[in-house]
Amino acid sequence: MKYEKLEPAAIDENLAGLSGWTLAADRLSMSKSFKFRNFIEAFGFMTEAALAAEKFNHHPEWFNVYSRVDVKLTTHDAGGLTEQDIKLAKAMEKAAARRAD
Repeated sequence: MKYEKLEPAAIDENLAGLSGWTLAADRLSMSKSFKFRNFIEAFGFMTEAALAAEKFNHHPEWFNVYSRVDVKLTTHDAGGLTEQDIKLAKAMEKAAARRAD
């Protein structure tokens, strides 16, 4: 399936509704660092996010150390951000909110 790269205005509008996500200087990706109480909470978040990623057929670049999960989203085939990145970011926000202190 081919995904269409979002226009700059659509990127800005979507990011405005996503707390803590940072747009890369080249505007081709967005990232966020999630912090949890412990490794189990971080791993639970990653598991839930992985299930969403499979559902959307869109997978994150991520890195985990103990209670922190750093995420970078982009759609390589489209050469930048697409609606799939936004959907996955929203799913990650929901997964993280279930584990909030």
